[in-house]
Amino acid sequence: VLLMNPLTIALSVVALVLAVSYPFMKRFHHLPQVHLGAAFGWAVPMAFAAQTGEFPPPLAWLLFVATILWTTAYDTMYAMVDRPDDLKIGVKSSAILFGEADRLIIGILQGLTLVALALVGMQAGLGGFFYLGLGIAALLALYQQYLIHDRNPKGCFQAFLNNNWFGLAVFAGIIASYLFSAG
Repeated sequence: VLLMNPLTIALSVVALVLAVSYPFMKRFHHLPQVHLGAAFGWAVPMAFAAQTGEFPPPLAWLLFVATILWTTAYDTMYAMVDRPDDLKIGVKSSAILFGEADRLIIGILQGLTLVALALVGMQAGLGGFFYLGLGIAALLALYQQYLIHDRNPKGCFQAFLNNNWFGLAVFAGIIASYLFSAG
């Protein structure tokens, strides 16, 4: 990163703080999943800054928020698997914080992720193929809700893993939108 422009280098300091501090967050607050999302998502404003040398536009920050929402949703599914062990050893997680509302809150986070991504698509001028990909991602989110319905650790882990397909659906929609758009 030291070979990048000064703004990207400055933003990388935030990335470093997020990455280094994340492993300790289960000791300090109940939302380490949000911290993880910020650590993953910080690549978005850094990439914009690296490409343009300017402060990232609102589109980048909206994508950053979408990343935090999505990561919080899928990592809460994973935290549901670990909830009994986390309670025994005294660490914190969103699954513990959300308690019996975990499935509802995950569903809200998934819905907000899809809304944020739809707004990104509108701002970026993506076409119908992108929205088709979002539609498939929405169906996958519903399937994940089915998998976590009983809070069975195996189902929760399967839902967590299923997010690979969620991400692929969104990515394929972006690629297809660019490949097959008119103009």
